This record gives sequence, structure tokens and C-alpha cells, in this order.
Amino acid sequence: MWPRTIFYDSAASGPKRKGLLSIFADHCGFVTGQRLRRACQVGELYSNLYSERTKWTLVGNIWRRLQSKHAPTGKFVAALAGVFMWENEKIQDEEIQRCGLELQALEAAKRLSVSSETATGQQESGWEIVVEKKDFRVWKRPIPNSHLYEYRVLGSYDDVTPRQFFNVQLDIEYRKKWDSLVIKLEVVDRHANTGSEVVHWATHFPYPMYSRDYVYVRRYDVDFNNNLMILVSRAVQHPRVPETQEYVRVHSYQSKMVIRPHKSFDENGFDYLLTYSDDPQTVFPRYCVSWMVSSGMPEFLDKLHTAALRAKNLEVGIQDYTSVIKSSDTNRPSSQERLTGENAHTGGSGQIYA
Repeated sequence: MWPRTIFYDSAASGPKRKGLLSIFADHCGFVTGQRLRRACQVGELYSNLYSERTKWTLVGNIWRRLQSKHAPTGKFVAALAGVFMWENEKIQDEEIQRCGLELQALEAAKRLSVSSETATGQQESGWEIVVEKKDFRVWKRPIPNSHLYEYRVLGSYDDVTPRQFFNVQLDIEYRKKWDSLVIKLEVVDRHANTGSEVVHWATHFPYPMYSRDYVYVRRYDVDFNNNLMILVSRAVQHPRVPETQEYVRVHSYQSKMVIRPHKSFDENGFDYLLTYSDDPQTVFPRYCVSWMVSSGMPEFLDKLHTAALRAKNLEVGIQDYTSVIKSSDTNRPSSQERLTGENAHTGGSGQIYA
């Protein structure tokens, strides 16, 4: 039997009795309120003392601690705080390394490409050639348990350098100039340790479809030891870019590109392998979507090639992303140099197909 204690309520005419359980509940509420006020005071202090980037790092560290002990609670807190969790969403070193291994597929495909479709089909089952041009070939294969296709492009250019072509993939400001389909294209977040970036891209789709927008994380790497350039992108959700009625959000998207110079990064000539898939959220049958991608891909690659040639001829200034070092090195630079006419021979321009 719990003992009873008499308390007097100033708003009441007589004594009000409360049990110890009620006292304990009141005490817990008081303590919780005190902690919340203290947390707000600490937050205001950090807001005055530290930069925006440092504050997000602090919140991320707190979230990781919560996640290790109470995963559901940590995710809930992160959602409320509007924090993008790089630890979970960033492109890992292993993903970059796996893309490097696709060089073997590129070499095998190039050796077998003289036999065209038959030989390439023997290399990996399920691939069907859909486009064959002078500078590249496009294959597709069904994605298991899906109505979608995955596409593979094997191409080669002899009139631009690998560095120029690689930079074309990454220079957002230049992409806005040479790609007339771009509505919006901007970097919304960066990860200092890996060089990963979150990009928001809105683009026109063929009539009568609505415009689409993509939010994706991308990471690029230059492997000087193995003479490779690698670019990986995949769709993510980011609190700074919520869905709107203006565009149809594409939630399923990934792209991987591997570039191998014929000689060096700054001499003309290279091969590339692009593997790509997305779900454009259309109601059209699969063969219609396949036709749109198969016809749109060559046009995009032609525009990309032309943009790289313009950069080579010093008609535009672009950023040099090839100054990055291997992903295993933690001293990756946090910014890139914009190349002008004096040093544009070390850069190119463009962006991945999506």
C-alpha cells in the first residue's frame, strides 16, 4: 500500500491528495522539460559559435550514436531534424572498386564486338543490341522482377582526351549550356571525406509526359595506378529537396561509367563503358519506354561528344575534376579549379545520361 501525502492546490478550495505515483509522474515531466530547455540552450550556443557545416556534423554524430543503440529512434530524429545521413547514403569505396572491375567486361566486349550481337550475347546472357553507331553500341537486358531494362553503352573516341570527357560528365554549369533539356541542375550537398555530392536535376521529357526530376548522389574517382576514371551515381532522398507538384520524381536510378585512356589522361583516345537504368514513372508499355531510351541515348551521346570538342577547342571554360586522388587517400581536395583558355587542355565537359 502506497503511503499518501497531502498537497494544497492554490486554485482549489480544499486539500488535494496525490499518491507517490502522481508525484513521480510530475517529477518526470519537470525533468523532461528541464532537459528540453537545456537542449535548446545548448543548440542556441552552438548556433552562435559554429558554422553551418559544423552544426550538421554535430547533428550527424549525435544521430549515429542514437542509431547504434536505438535505430528506429535515431532515424525518426534524423527525419525531424532534416539531416541527410551520409554514412548510410554515400557511395562506398567498394562500389567504386566494383565499377573498376567492369574494365574487364569492357575489354572482353571490345574483343568480341567484331562479331557484333552474337559474340556480345555470348559474353553475358540476356544482353540484346539495340543501337549500333560508328563510335558506340547500346545493349539492353530486362531487369529481373521488373518491367524495366538496364542499358549498357560501349564507346570509343579518338578526337578528345579522357580528361576532357570526364570533366564533361561532372561540370554542372557547362551542362546547363549544352543540354537544352535541363530545367534545373545544382549540387545541394557535399561530403568532404569522400568528395561525394548530392545533385538535384530537373529535365524535360518527351511530349506529352511531364518533366521529371532526380535527386542522386554521385562520386567520382581517378585511379592513376590502374589508369581508370570512374563515376557512379544513384538515386537518394534528401531533406533539402522534397517532392513537389512541379515535377514527377524519379526514385529508381543508377549510372556507372568507367573510362580507360588508350595512352594517358591528356592524350586523345579512350574507351568507356556506361551502365544505366532508371524508372521514369510512366504508364507507357515497356517497349515504348525502351524505344524512347534507345532513340534518346545516341542523341545525348552526340551532344556530349560535341560539348567535349568545344571544350577541347577552348571555346568554353570548365572545371577540372581530375585533380582528385584515389579514394583510399583521405587528402582529397574539397574544390576544383575552373579551367580557362590557358589551361583548358586538361579538362572537358558533360554529364551522365539519365
